[in-house]
Amino acid sequence: MNPFPTPLWSIGPVTVTDSVLVMIVLSLLLVGGGSIALRLPRARAALELGYDTLERSIVQSTSADAQALVPLVLTLWIFLGVANVVSLVPGVATPTRDLSLAAALAAISFSAGHVHALRAQGVAYLRHYLEPSPFLLPFNVIGEIGRTIALALRLFGNMLSGHLVVAIVLYLAGLLLPVPLMLLGVLTGLVQAYIFGVLTLVFAASSIRQVEAETARKGREKK
Repeated sequence: MNPFPTPLWSIGPVTVTDSVLVMIVLSLLLVGGGSIALRLPRARAALELGYDTLERSIVQSTSADAQALVPLVLTLWIFLGVANVVSLVPGVATPTRDLSLAAALAAISFSAGHVHALRAQGVAYLRHYLEPSPFLLPFNVIGEIGRTIALALRLFGNMLSGHLVVAIVLYLAGLLLPVPLMLLGVLTGLVQAYIFGVLTLVFAASSIRQVEAETARKGREKK
């Protein structure tokens, strides 16, 4: 089991790796499976119950109005939860050990709250980077970029390290000994999926709170 992404073929300047292929297949399976489940009354009822429960948990976990973030956070939890444990299938490696995918997911996490804030306030939202002083603009921008990089590296590092450990033990000890490590890797993968979704919620909620504070300030000024 190769812990690093393996190139499969190239389309012009674009190289398709095994992690990209697994990501595409997983996405299609999740979308297809979800579509089929929604057509079955019992499965649909179970999904709706689970969605409502998780939606309440997400909304109640932050003081901001996080209703718009619920679909994104749930999608991240489902996709990452499956992607992080798909290595249990023989010959398949988790795609999140690829830094490119981890960085892409972190970019989505980074943009979630900002897109919502820009739609609500327009370019005026960016003024908060100049507060409390315009001289802090570089530090505010570096902070935003830094936490996005940290989010990508957290996911990438944990998943890659798990694959490396299992690969090394498998090489040294044979087939049976790595089984407990693989089970531990499943737990780690699920925890990492949860943490990634929660951090996405926290980062996006901070942008939403910024919009809410600015809206409240304008309301007070009108009075």
